[in-house]
Amino acid sequence: MKWEIRKADMGQLEQILKIYAHARQFMAEHGNPNQWGNVNPPAEQVKRDIEAGDSYVCMAGEEIAAVFYFRIGEDPTYRIIEQGRWIDDGPYGVVHRIAASGIVKGAGSFCVGWAFARCGSLRIDTHRDNLVMQNMLKKNGFTYCGIIHLENGDERLAFQKTGRGIG
Repeated sequence: MKWEIRKADMGQLEQILKIYAHARQFMAEHGNPNQWGNVNPPAEQVKRDIEAGDSYVCMAGEEIAAVFYFRIGEDPTYRIIEQGRWIDDGPYGVVHRIAASGIVKGAGSFCVGWAFARCGSLRIDTHRDNLVMQNMLKKNGFTYCGIIHLENGDERLAFQKTGRGIG
């Protein structure tokens, strides 16, 4: 199957929101009902991501296999890390709000691999209860770095992968 990453567009919004709904259900069924609850990410956030050009879809043929936020540059929630440290303090990209549709296996790995190839240092965080995501990150060469807090104060486990070596 041919996989391709494209910038998301507003014409895909309805399908993207369905993928996020599927992901919320999947997380709840796999011991992680609290990370996104019943509404995250909200439609307005997804629209802002698309409008900013930071929302991407992973296409498996003609179907959307996954959606994610990717941007190169500093993320304010990553300025302070507790109980650990980032691998290095160099420039990095971030992935947020990654969700797979469930139509094919490996979409999440493909997405983070694509993002890493564009920046050489990638940071991502996830909920303590999101064991599926933690395992995917470890399988793809990410290192657990410590704990960060979102703007609302919620704790997240922070990971980084870098091709620059230990800083």
